[in-house]
Amino acid sequence: MLLTELEILDKIRTLTPFEAHLNDGSLMIRISEYQPYIATAIHNGHKLRQSLQSQCALTEEERYFEEDPFTGDFISSLPIVLQGEDSRYEYDLNRAPENCIYDDAWGKNVWSTPLSDAERETTLAKHQSYYRILQCLVETLELQFGLCLIYDIHSYNYQRIDTATPTFNVGTMQLNRRRWRKEIDILLEGLNNVELPNIDVNALENDIFKGLGYQAAFIKQHFKNTLIMPIEVKKIFMNEEGGEAYPLVIEKLNESMKTVITEHAAFTITKRTKAKGLTGSDVLASNLSKEVLNLDRQLYKIARGINTLSYINPTNLKQEKRRFLNKPYSYQPQFTYRQLDLDPYKFREQLYRLPVETIRDADVQKMYRKVIDQLAVRIDLLCSIGTDEFLYNSLRYYGQPDERDIANAKFILHACEYKDQQPANISAKEAIEAFKIAAAEYDIPCKVVSSKQLIARAMVSGKVIKVNPNSRFTQDDLDALIHHELGVHLVTSVNAERQPLKILQLGLPGNTHTQEGLAILCEHLSGNFPLHRLKTLALRVVAVEMMVNGDSFNDCFNSLRHDYDVCDDEAFTITARAYRGGGFTKDFLYLRGLKDAIHAYQTEDLTSLFIGKTGFEFKPLLDELIERGILNTPSFMPKALDIDADIDPVMDFMLNSIR
Repeated sequence: MLLTELEILDKIRTLTPFEAHLNDGSLMIRISEYQPYIATAIHNGHKLRQSLQSQCALTEEERYFEEDPFTGDFISSLPIVLQGEDSRYEYDLNRAPENCIYDDAWGKNVWSTPLSDAERETTLAKHQSYYRILQCLVETLELQFGLCLIYDIHSYNYQRIDTATPTFNVGTMQLNRRRWRKEIDILLEGLNNVELPNIDVNALENDIFKGLGYQAAFIKQHFKNTLIMPIEVKKIFMNEEGGEAYPLVIEKLNESMKTVITEHAAFTITKRTKAKGLTGSDVLASNLSKEVLNLDRQLYKIARGINTLSYINPTNLKQEKRRFLNKPYSYQPQFTYRQLDLDPYKFREQLYRLPVETIRDADVQKMYRKVIDQLAVRIDLLCSIGTDEFLYNSLRYYGQPDERDIANAKFILHACEYKDQQPANISAKEAIEAFKIAAAEYDIPCKVVSSKQLIARAMVSGKVIKVNPNSRFTQDDLDALIHHELGVHLVTSVNAERQPLKILQLGLPGNTHTQEGLAILCEHLSGNFPLHRLKTLALRVVAVEMMVNGDSFNDCFNSLRHDYDVCDDEAFTITARAYRGGGFTKDFLYLRGLKDAIHAYQTEDLTSLFIGKTGFEFKPLLDELIERGILNTPSFMPKALDIDADIDPVMDFMLNSIR
């Protein structure tokens, strides 16, 4: 959208959020929400108006060298951004009007022929327009909030400097440093804590640059309640000579600057105004951009039909189980699988055409990138079912047990049973009725059906609970499954449908690990988690480890049967779960997920993890998005979290002993 200067000023004065370019193309301004701070990247631009291009004595490469590319990206997550679109060689917004137009700069003549008075007037008018807009914006924010902060982002070339230079330089020479000392120190501390790939980071005050630019001088002259922080970023994010970008460093800078600036703004606003207890989330926009919503819906349309287990569960499981148990030392199960009914090449192409770069919030963009990458690996996994490549793709998607997982499993398997097991006298039909009653108590509309295609005794698919008709249950087993399948898997499915982002229905990376860990945690908190169930999780780790190490189906089955005294049915089920598809490593995640869920339960509020198919990795972002009002708090929570159950002290000790 193009707006005139007067239209922009009118929107600012009426506190109207908007995004637009000034109609001459010189400035991009985005106000997604009015907050008492502004981020500027006044040297981000590279444009030179057409009438000046033939007169410029510099090549594009020479101009680019002294400009500040990507500085606009560093602040893209923030709610109020002013981004210069013109090259500083046309006019430098960080110089006073009388000398903002270079005749020569950095030892080179800028113009092959002198600019006419008319050209200079046109250029100077752009400079003046920017400062009228900035002045109006700061006045409005000061009036609204009593305070305004400006984060003035630049970058600098360092290879021509002989001495050591800081990653970040904060220039404070034009500030009242006595008044703002605490705020300066907090900003430096935040910048010093930034972590960048393969780069040692440090932040210094007035080291290379002193903050003597015109924008800081303008603010100092006109405003008493506005703090401007000029920040220079060393060009470690690009090849300053050749101009090539380093995307991984830029991505990390985008995320880090969002965190540093919002936390600094929240601290300063809390300290200097009547606002109480603000966090970085409180000073970010509380609405989703149309770019996020559009991409989210496109992604969901592409990926919504993919249910991994519906393809990986063998279609002839019952027959092969019968054949195998007749010859457990010699017969190799010949599982068959459902055909993949989508074009994997088209699927990947659609995924990687999604315009993720249009999402400005650095953390949200990163989340979508990771989901897309995960979906691409998942389609590789499904394409390779029944082939030698399947195990490789399973390792890519789920990973494999490490030494700690194996040690935890062996620790559990050394424990001796100390209670008599209940008889498994509850039929699948009775279990289905129990699930229906529990669903009614949750007031969650769902279907509970019998399914012969399951390896597990029960599972949730969408809003359907499937029960294996060949299974029988003890009362504890059934109660545990209700808290596991209905209390977590179904609850998170229903909660996901009530979120504005459909990505939470598809599942974030790590959602298997997280979902299963939380589900088993709820079994324990409900008082229905016996030692034999914990041992089953440990045996799954053993089975996956044997499979990865190359042991045959028969070797694994017979090891479980004879080394661990597991009955034929359970040994077959555990083995089949690990060997289906050609080597499915997912099952080791149940025990690891339980360990991580216990730690999270003991140290954090778990609420955000139940809003959909989430992952532990994304909990800080989910907490932030809920706090910002972008995501909804979950409509349903597991009942196990509120049950005052009689927890078995032995099991409590066992679970708190796994590391």
